[in-house]
Amino acid sequence: MIEIALAYAMGCFAIGLVMTTARLLMAPTIGDRILALDTMVVNVIALVVLYGIYTGDGLNFEVAMLFAMTGFVSSVAFAKYLLRGSVIE
Repeated sequence: MIEIALAYAMGCFAIGLVMTTARLLMAPTIGDRILALDTMVVNVIALVVLYGIYTGDGLNFEVAMLFAMTGFVSSVAFAKYLLRGSVIE
């Protein structure tokens, strides 16, 4: 039963990732693109965690943590670039 629920959840997050990719390509402003990238990171983290639950492998959770840290730093860097025009001062 849990395999069916995991497959359904992975399918839903995969569809969300595809829809977010479409939004990234068709976004009118840079702010919308930054938000789409951040949402893509969240979807990828969810997919990695669900796959880790499915396989029972603990390494996937460390990979998800690395994705989360990288996504946070990139979101902050993009927001700083949007506000000030440069990342490094």
